[in-house]
This record gives sequence, structure tokens and C-alpha cells, in this order.
Amino acid sequence: MSAFADNPCTRCGACCASFRVDFSRQELLSEGGTVPDGLTVEVTDSTCRMRGTDHARPRCAALQGKVGERAGCGIYEWRPSPCREFSLRSPLGIGDDACARARARQGLPPLTAA
Repeated sequence: MSAFADNPCTRCGACCASFRVDFSRQELLSEGGTVPDGLTVEVTDSTCRMRGTDHARPRCAALQGKVGERAGCGIYEWRPSPCREFSLRSPLGIGDDACARARARQGLPPLTAA
């Protein structure tokens, strides 16, 4: 539990307020997946998007808290594949180029290795 508490992602949320999140409809709860349908919008017959991530100033509907201070995913255990993959792109799942871009968009400095 302390590793999760120490993870900067549990207080950042910049990625959830920076990028569009599209994924297969098969990930929806109604289709046998885990992502709650009410937090998504249909894009095509086979694709949906997390609600709020296609706005000019994106903010995922599942994001809770204040970006940069204490923010987290309200559906972390049920989040879609792009969110799961985002955290796997670098060691510890944080601090890669996409993370740095997201943090910069929110006026936050990049994360550095401890």
C-alpha cells in the first residue's frame, strides 16, 4: 500500500486531464468488459471514448481530485486499456515523455527519478 501512496500518479492526474482516451467497445461493462458505460461516449460502432477527454481542455469523467495536488482515477481497477498502457511505458509507470507533456500542459514540472 505504501508503494501506491508514494506513487506521484496518486496525486498528479495530469495525464487524465491532457489526452483523449479511445478504446474498443468490448471493454464496456455492457459488452463483458469492466469500464462503466455511463462514463463513456460512442465514437464509432466499435470504439468509444472516456467522457470529457475530447473537450478542448480534456478532463476524464473518472478523474477525482485536483490535478497536481491529489488526484486519482475513480475507476482505477476498471480503467480502459489506454490508461493501463500509459502507466506501463516507463519504469515505475511514471516520468516518460508523454507524462512530461501532460504535466507541462498543467503547469507542472516533469517528474525526476528519486
